[in-house]
Amino acid sequence: MDRAGRPVYPPEMTNLNGARFLDRTTPPHIMTLVLMAGLPAMSMSVFLPSLPEMTAYFRTEYAVMQFAVSGYLGMTAVLQVFIGPLADRYGRRPVLLASIAIFMLATLGCQLAESVEAFLFYRLVQAAIASGIVLSRAIVRDLVPQDQAASMIGYVTMGMALVPMVAPIIGGAIAEARDFKAVFTFLLVCGAGLFALCWYDQGETFHGEGRTFRDQFADYPELFGARRFWGYVAVSSFAAGAFFSFLGGAPHVASAVFELSPTATGVALGAPAIGYATGNYLSGRNATRFGINRLILAGAVICSGALAVSLLVALLGGDNAYVFFGFCSFMGLGNGLVMPNAMAGMLSVRPHLAGTASGLGGAIIIGAGAALSACAGPALELGGGSEPLLIMMTVVSTLAIPTTLYVMRRARIAAAAGRPE
Repeated sequence: MDRAGRPVYPPEMTNLNGARFLDRTTPPHIMTLVLMAGLPAMSMSVFLPSLPEMTAYFRTEYAVMQFAVSGYLGMTAVLQVFIGPLADRYGRRPVLLASIAIFMLATLGCQLAESVEAFLFYRLVQAAIASGIVLSRAIVRDLVPQDQAASMIGYVTMGMALVPMVAPIIGGAIAEARDFKAVFTFLLVCGAGLFALCWYDQGETFHGEGRTFRDQFADYPELFGARRFWGYVAVSSFAAGAFFSFLGGAPHVASAVFELSPTATGVALGAPAIGYATGNYLSGRNATRFGINRLILAGAVICSGALAVSLLVALLGGDNAYVFFGFCSFMGLGNGLVMPNAMAGMLSVRPHLAGTASGLGGAIIIGAGAALSACAGPALELGGGSEPLLIMMTVVSTLAIPTTLYVMRRARIAAAAGRPE
């Protein structure tokens, strides 16, 4: 045990290959890490088919109820800045277990809430589960050599790509069979299961004193002066913004415009996730061959082009659920090309500040997504079917194209000058 009461393992035990399932004296099993990353994604999307029902139950407006999405994303952005430093100081295991416990209590609050104010409060507290995303990656970095980290993190975050495909389907089916409160009961059971799994399987993997908040914030001025860093952050924000706008407005479009059932809504909401998983696969296969900037540009063109065609079809009177959600799957494909490559670029501008860049950039990206998600509800209340949402998504995704061209130009300038830019 160290001074903080954390177990200290011999070096040969601090790797994923040495993990023994349900053994706290070894690092966590790879499946435990996948589930740690998957539950936050499920919490974000499983209740989306129930948003119209929840709006009626709490006797409020859709724009207010939609804050359950945008507010959750905003709180997630804030927490990302602090979870890493807390885990560096107190260890991965206690921070994660505390976060899951807070998530469970907040989920129970959501299930029992009888007013929209109480529900939204507990929904914001649910964002504590974002530690699962942050710490699953941190644990991999603790254990895996640098040349294996990208591949292993890809396996761990696979849950984040796959869960959005099935979570809305599960949530829609539960809501149709029972009601939206049963969806949060399901989330509570999932949280309890993950807590038990981490309690028995997640051994502490962090060793060292870590960096203080003061040290971390001292790195910000150097990042603030890196224009390519801001370019990659902007590209990621625009791409993610189109998707988060979809999350904020698509449940209303599916139920109120296309009159889909909760189960059908859940299936439809999984369309972008299918495209996103495909885009991630193509990125992994082609990043070395074509370079990250070309793949980012291709993804931005695919995303904005698909949404522009969908908007044109809607304006010509041909809007329907198949067209809307079908083209949104191509939005997901474009984002699958943009996001992993833009994140890699964001971290590579100042390699020695990769951790700081990840926390700061991630918070900005999700914060921007939360703001755009919050705008989706009021935009849809203006009427016009799916058109207001499509206009917002098309404009935001199109902005990623000139931003990518700017990043590519700065990269050429930096290469010609032989210095970082």
